[in-house]
Amino acid sequence: MITSNSNPKIKYIRRLLADRRFRHRERAFVVEGTRWLKELAQFKITPTLVIVTQSYMLQDHVLTLFNMPPEIEPTMVSEQVMAFASDTVSPAGVMAIVPMLSLPIPAKPSFLLVLDNISNPGNLGTMLRTAAAAKTDAVLLAPGCVDAYNPKVLRGSMGAHLRLPIEEMSWDKVETLTTNMAIWIASVGDGVDYVEVDWKKDVAIIVGGEAFGVGHQARSLATGNVSIPLHRDTESLNAAVAAGILIFEAVRQRRVVDGA
Repeated sequence: MITSNSNPKIKYIRRLLADRRFRHRERAFVVEGTRWLKELAQFKITPTLVIVTQSYMLQDHVLTLFNMPPEIEPTMVSEQVMAFASDTVSPAGVMAIVPMLSLPIPAKPSFLLVLDNISNPGNLGTMLRTAAAAKTDAVLLAPGCVDAYNPKVLRGSMGAHLRLPIEEMSWDKVETLTTNMAIWIASVGDGVDYVEVDWKKDVAIIVGGEAFGVGHQARSLATGNVSIPLHRDTESLNAAVAAGILIFEAVRQRRVVDGA
């Protein structure tokens, strides 16, 4: 059992949680909790390390651990070490180091979410979860976005990283990938009503951060602005909520075409 916060495995976990560059250099990230373990087992993804507390091992849901490959033997740690290693106030009792996936973006995508200057981890996590639920082809993170593997993003994404291509991308690459697509910017107040847009075409939605919105590079690519009508006393919607409304209006229109 690991009882020291100075153990190299614990220090490695802490650095992966705290250091964006280190995560991407190592091509690894840290997840926590039974739900994530179940997701890893479902997708047959083998973590490189699993740490658990004795109290977690005594709970019924520890059976999830036995869905892991036999070569992965959980490392026991003390409650104090788990509290130190964890990024949460109330640790779940199990953490895992997971290799980053490189899920391919379709060569000719028909439905993309492009995010610009999304700095709030909770918002990004929710957007990734929504995009995965809608079977969006990919989420493109333009410069200025928070890291997709930030611990708070991972908690909000609910496993989206395992089923959705997520890629940091320069605006030049975004432009290349969205060639011949209609590109709509989510806007406050000015723009086409979102239900009037033809979302059945090959389309990309650009959503900007709540503080500064989208930048000039996003605007230079856009077909136009799209807006969600609001009550006159409401200034704006949360960025993740707005993204969800637009994404699922596109899903609704496409289902009608498909006869669903």
